[in-house]
Amino acid sequence: PIMATGGIGGVHRGADETWDVSADLEQRAHTPVAVVSSGIKSILDLPRSLEYLETRGVLVLGYQTDELPAFLAASSGLRLENRVDTPSAAAAVIQSGLNLLIPSGVLIVQKPPAPFAMPADELDALTRGALEDAARFGVCGKAVTPYLLDRLRAASGGRVLAANRALVVENARLAAAVACALAARDSAQAVAKEM
Repeated sequence: PIMATGGIGGVHRGADETWDVSADLEQRAHTPVAVVSSGIKSILDLPRSLEYLETRGVLVLGYQTDELPAFLAASSGLRLENRVDTPSAAAAVIQSGLNLLIPSGVLIVQKPPAPFAMPADELDALTRGALEDAARFGVCGKAVTPYLLDRLRAASGGRVLAANRALVVENARLAAAVACALAARDSAQAVAKEM
């Protein structure tokens, strides 16, 4: 019931004209799996993506943060309504959803590791430049995301790639800790039923 990734998809910038929303957002509304990530990819429209998740009933939990991380940047300026500070607390929320048969998933977000996190304003400037290039060269549809990520890697001198690798490791580490806490809760419940 839990997995880790780097950053999730979202509502694309300019989606007013294209209606471009990443398929994984809709999937989270129908799959009771907890996903640990460093937030929504910063190349996307973060406020609309967060609103979309809320509208579709996906609980977003900040892990040791009250703010939505912006994938490669620790700060997005978007406040979160829900927070947990331990893997055990995250496991309790996940278990509650599973017990209640809630059909949607949980998104657990944590900031990228501090030494690798990029300043939000720098990341936004790089993203805006990459978006302008994509428009100029006619990159559209599902080709936009890989194009933008490649441009960010190149424009940052490899810092984006280093940050991405570091946050994936941290997200996997947190997912493993939450999975262990979830397994401990399952074991405790099984013992209680036997008594």
